[in-house]
Amino acid sequence: MAKFRFQDLRIWQLAIEIANELFDIADELERKRLYRFADQLRGSGMSMSNNISEGSGSSSSKDFRRFLDIARRSTYENANIVILLEMRKLIRNETMDSLVDRLDSLCRQITSFQYTL
Repeated sequence: MAKFRFQDLRIWQLAIEIANELFDIADELERKRLYRFADQLRGSGMSMSNNISEGSGSSSSKDFRRFLDIARRSTYENANIVILLEMRKLIRNETMDSLVDRLDSLCRQITSFQYTL
């Protein structure tokens, strides 16, 4: 089976794990007919891993860093959404804490990886 470069990147692996969890939350939000929240969460969740994978196909380090910057900013967007969902009592405090911690870790790892390019 073919394997893309990004699949070996720890930051991509973590980003897609978090996105998968965000999709589960989005599914629950849809069941509550909160479609806008669900759509926003899915889009920003996918943005992290999508930009890491797309950037890994770049022909220059500068271009790859630009995609990583977008992925990093998406971690902030996701943290904001998760915090708001907890404030609205749509997710538990423990879920928010766990996701915010993992998003912070991902953000730091992306920043560290950018310095290696």
